[in-house]
Amino acid sequence: MILAKRKEKARRVSAFVIHVEPKSRGAQATRDAEARLQEAVGLAVAIDLDVVEAKVAPVARPTPASMIGSGKVAEIAADTKAREPEVVIVNAQLTPVQQRNLEKAWGTKVLDRTALILEIFGERAATREGRLQVELAHLTYQRSRLVRSWTHLERQRGGFGFLGGPGETQIEADRRLIGERIVKIKRELEGVKRTRALSRQARRRVPFPVIALVGYTNAGKSTLFNRLTKAEVLAKDLLFATLDPTMRGVKLPKGAKVILSDTVGFIADLPTELVAAFRATLEEVLAADVIGHVRDAHHEESDAQKTDVLKVLNELGVPENRPMIEILNKIDLLPNEARDGLVAGNYKGKRAVAVSALTGEGLSTLLARFEADVTHDNICLGLSVDASDGANLAWIYRHAEVLNRQARGNRIALSLRISPQDMVRFQDRFPGKIKLSQ
Repeated sequence: MILAKRKEKARRVSAFVIHVEPKSRGAQATRDAEARLQEAVGLAVAIDLDVVEAKVAPVARPTPASMIGSGKVAEIAADTKAREPEVVIVNAQLTPVQQRNLEKAWGTKVLDRTALILEIFGERAATREGRLQVELAHLTYQRSRLVRSWTHLERQRGGFGFLGGPGETQIEADRRLIGERIVKIKRELEGVKRTRALSRQARRRVPFPVIALVGYTNAGKSTLFNRLTKAEVLAKDLLFATLDPTMRGVKLPKGAKVILSDTVGFIADLPTELVAAFRATLEEVLAADVIGHVRDAHHEESDAQKTDVLKVLNELGVPENRPMIEILNKIDLLPNEARDGLVAGNYKGKRAVAVSALTGEGLSTLLARFEADVTHDNICLGLSVDASDGANLAWIYRHAEVLNRQARGNRIALSLRISPQDMVRFQDRFPGKIKLSQ
């Protein structure tokens, strides 16, 4: 792997980044080719590669042998000979045959977009769960690379058992070993999935709604999360700075309590191996009561990034009717006129809230919006119980949000907020004692 090589040499590995741009995209493209190239450069920089050259390679029609045409392959071969990069990053998904042919033509290691993102995830994963998910994605990707075109894997091993025979080829053995490891990791991740399900059940017993922050990588989710929760999640100006999900409690302006969840960032053409591997983690998004879609309002491709995020959410199976708040972040980087317009609500998205996670501007408005969404249609009521009635007090705390508590002699006066479906349960348990609040 590139990372291992870099660590051995204790210096930055030189890289040549190439974005493959199909000419057929033309005016239909939602993203500019140069912007896609810069994103690919950002991915390379995220694992500390030294980008010595970057260029766009237009392609009229992808060729089966090398993705890009022979003329462009020869042109890049001349560039690699002059620059001598240790790796060429091709911002496209290459088949194993295409990767091998390009490595032969350019005389250097070649990584496609999927491999590069896997490298980043491999370096960022900090927890055991994160490392398992990354390893699963790596192995799934590697298994797809084991094809007959790799002649050095065609040698055979001896037979097994009583039948003897030619045995299995090296490629078959490698595929079998990878398959066995994948099965083991999936089994371990199923345990993670069950643990998360139990955690969600426990949270449901204590009625705290969950708000999941999602968004394009580097949109500022972790900075916003830290600002709202006083946490210390890694927040850097790097793609995929955060992989491992974090959850913290937050008290909203009128007293409601919620759990805020920070999730892995999305990206255009997110490898299917990663979506599958991180499904256990991303189930927190599926279970969330409200989704906060954090967007980089300053980024020139903000609308295209929004499309990419919504596409991933759709692939995950997030219901279309799930409450979602668009959070337009980084407004501190906008010109005054544009910033003031967003803060005043002049935006095409009706549910958008303009904020700066860095300066704190707009966060009070965002918290109020969170509270409005999680308490929608909830009922506020007053209730007085005997101070010695521990069983009923415990039941109330399990089934309601306690807004205020006051001791009055041998009784306790409570201000509560409950969901409409719980009203009958409260009326049955405390007949004639409930006072509805305005």
